[in-house]
Amino acid sequence: MPKKVRRQDALNYHMQGTPGKIEVVPTKMLSSQSDLALAYSPGVAEPCKEIEKDKENAYKYTAKGNLVGVVSNGTAVLGLGDIGPDASKPVMEGKGVLFKKFAGIDVFDIEIQEKDPKKLIQIIKSLEPTFGGINLEDIKAPECFEVETALKEQMNIPVMHDDQHGTAIISSAALINALELVGKKIEDVKIVVMGAGAAAISCTKLYHSLGAKVENIYMFDRKGLLTKDRDDLSDQGKAFASENKDIHDLMDAMKGADVFLGLSAGNVINKKHIKAMADNPIVFALANPDPEIPYADAMAARKDIIMATGRSDHPNQVNNVIGFPYIFRGALDVRATAINEEMKLAAAYAIAELAKQPVPELINKAYDDQKIVFGREYLIPKPLDPRLITTISPAVANAAMKSGVAKTNIRDWAQYDVELQKRIGVDQKLMNRILTKAKKDPKRVVFAEADNANILKAVQMVIDEGIAQTILLGNRKKIEALIETHQLDLGGVNIIDNFLDDEKRQEYGKVLYDKRKRKGVTQYEAVKLMRDRNYFGSMMVELGEADAMISGLTKDYPKTIRPALEIIGSEDGKRVAGMYILLTKKGTFFFSDTTVNTNPTVDELVEIIGLTARGAKVFGFEPRMAVLSYSNFGSSKGEIPEKTAKARKIAKEKWPDLIIDGDIQANIAVNEELLKETYPFSELADKGANTFIFPSLASGNIAYKLLMELGNAEAIGPILLGMNKPVHILQLGSSIREIVNMVAISVVDAQDHQNRSNL
Repeated sequence: MPKKVRRQDALNYHMQGTPGKIEVVPTKMLSSQSDLALAYSPGVAEPCKEIEKDKENAYKYTAKGNLVGVVSNGTAVLGLGDIGPDASKPVMEGKGVLFKKFAGIDVFDIEIQEKDPKKLIQIIKSLEPTFGGINLEDIKAPECFEVETALKEQMNIPVMHDDQHGTAIISSAALINALELVGKKIEDVKIVVMGAGAAAISCTKLYHSLGAKVENIYMFDRKGLLTKDRDDLSDQGKAFASENKDIHDLMDAMKGADVFLGLSAGNVINKKHIKAMADNPIVFALANPDPEIPYADAMAARKDIIMATGRSDHPNQVNNVIGFPYIFRGALDVRATAINEEMKLAAAYAIAELAKQPVPELINKAYDDQKIVFGREYLIPKPLDPRLITTISPAVANAAMKSGVAKTNIRDWAQYDVELQKRIGVDQKLMNRILTKAKKDPKRVVFAEADNANILKAVQMVIDEGIAQTILLGNRKKIEALIETHQLDLGGVNIIDNFLDDEKRQEYGKVLYDKRKRKGVTQYEAVKLMRDRNYFGSMMVELGEADAMISGLTKDYPKTIRPALEIIGSEDGKRVAGMYILLTKKGTFFFSDTTVNTNPTVDELVEIIGLTARGAKVFGFEPRMAVLSYSNFGSSKGEIPEKTAKARKIAKEKWPDLIIDGDIQANIAVNEELLKETYPFSELADKGANTFIFPSLASGNIAYKLLMELGNAEAIGPILLGMNKPVHILQLGSSIREIVNMVAISVVDAQDHQNRSNL
C-alpha cells in the first residue's frame, strides 16, 4: 500500500493519454468490406434471428457471457460517502480494470442518477439482456439490502453487492483458518462486531452460515449494542439484536470474546479491549485506512493475538480482490442464474484451503519472503497468488452446478483449469511482483538526471511507494527549483551536486585514473570526467555508495552506457547484453539482445543466452528459449541459420537443463500447434517459447519496437544483463510510470547481486 497518494499524481494518472482507465476493444477483424458485411449489415441479421428464436443464443453469438455490469448510484463511495453517480465513475472504472486484470472479465460501468430503491431496482433489472452478471457497488445501507434482494428475486443472472459479500467471503476464509489454528469451534465462540452497515451485516450473516450462533454475537453501531428493545434498527440489524441484559457497553462485550470484527472507523478500541478478550483472541480490524486499533498496539497488547486488517502493509490483508473477480468468473462460466449462499461458502472454503497449500516460489519471490507458510501471519492467500483463479472459480462453478443454479455444466475440469489460466495469462502480474519484491528490501538508487521534472515526479512516486532509497545527482539549485515548481514533497531527499563537490570528484577521479590509465586517460581527464553525472553516478555504485544507477532519459544510449562499462564493467570481464520484457495479451516475453551487441558471434550468442536465461529467472520465469532465424532447423542455408544453430548446440551442452531450440522462425516459436504438428521433436513443442535470442541487435530492436506500436505491447527495459553492479538505462523520453518500473527492476537486480555475492 502506498504510504500516501499525492492528489496531482492521482489526477494525472486518470487524465494522461486517453482519459479514464478503460476502453472497448473489438475482438474480430474489421479490415475489409467483407468483414464489415459480416459484423454489421447484412450479416449481423443472422445471429439476431437465432437469438430471437432462443434468448440463450445471446451467449453463443455475443459477448454477454463474459460481460458484467458494475452498477452504482454513488451513494456510498469508498470513504467519500454520497458523492453522486458522476463522481463515482472513476471507482467503477477501477472495478472494471480489476475484473479484467484478475479474471479476464469485460465490464461496462453504469452510473445511475437515482436514489429511490424501487426505481433503481427497475432500472437495473431492465439491463438484464445486456449483461451476464451484475456487480452492485457503493450503494448505501439499508437501501443496498432492498436493491440486492429484489434483483436476486427478479433477475436470472448472477447479482452480487461486493461491498457486502466480498468482505464477508474473504474474512470468513480468514476466520475458518484462524479458528483452526487456535483449536476453537465456530459454534462455541463469542463474536463482537463493531459496525452495523452493509459489510458488517453480510459478514455476520456468513459467519452464521458457517455455524456461529446468533446468541453468541454482539453487534454495535454508533448508538451502542443492537438490542431487541431498540426501535431504530433495520430488518437486517434486528436479526442480530441481543437479548443479553448484562452487556451494557463495548467493554462488557469484549470480556471473554473470542472474535472481534471491526467494520466501522479507525481507533475506536484500545489495548484494554484486546486484553479483556479470551485466550488466543482473533481480531479483524478492517476499517480503512486506519483500523479500529493500530496494528502495533494490538500486537503489543497480546502475544497470543491473531490479527487481520484491510491494509497491505500488515499480515493477513482482507482484500476483496481476492474474491469478486474469481467468484464472477466461476458464475459466468456455468451461466449461473444467481450467486447463492452455497457459492459464497464454496469461495470462502476454497480461499481458506489455498492458504494451507505450499506457497509457490513465485509468491515467495514476489513478497521477498521465504517464510510464507500457513499460520498466524498467513491466514489467507496473497492478492498476487496466480492460483486464486484456478482455485476459487472452479469451486464457485461446482457449487452453482450442485445447487441447481447453473445452466451449463463443466465436465472436463482439467481443461477448465487451462482455460482459466489463458483467460488472464498468469504472467501479467509480473510488474506487480517486481514492485512488491522491491518494497521488501529497498536499495539505494542514484538518479544521474535529477534535474529533470519527470525524473523528480518518478522519484516522488518511488518514495511514496517505498520502492527505493533515492539519491539525486545534479545541480542543487535547479533541482530544488523544480521541486518547488511542481510542488513535490522531496525535502529530505539526498541531493549531490557533482559540480560543487570537488573533494568527491578528486577521490572518484583517482579511482577512474587507476582503472583507465593504460587506456589513454590522464589523471586530469579522469577528474574532469567526474563532471559528467553518468561517470559520477557509476563511480558511486562502484564504490558502494549507491546500489544501482538510473540514467538515459535525456541522452543517447551509447553515451549513457559507456561510463558504466568503463567504471563498473561486466562480470568477470565477460559479455554484457540488453534485454526487454514485453507484456502482451498472450503473456510475458523476454527479448535479447536488443541494445548492446550489434552482430554477435557464435560464442557471444552463447554468452547472451546464459545471461538472458538468468535474467528471466530473476523475474520468476522458467525460460523457454528460441534462438531466432529466418530458417527452421536448417530449412534454409546461410550465415544466420548456421550461427544460431551452433549457438544453440553449444548452449545446450553447457546448460543441459535449459529448454532451448533453434534455429527457428519467430512465428513458429510461439505457435504450439504448428510446433507439435510440424516439428514435434522440438524442445519448445510442449508450450512454445517465452524467451527470444535474436541473431543481431537490429532484428531484436526492430521486433520489440514494432510490437510496442502495432501490437500494443508494454515494453519494460532495456535491462542490462551481465554488469558487475546494477546500472539501468532508460529509453529516451520514458514516461513517469516507465521510470518507476525501471527503478523497481534496478532494486530487484541489486537484491539479486547481493544474494549472489553472499553465496
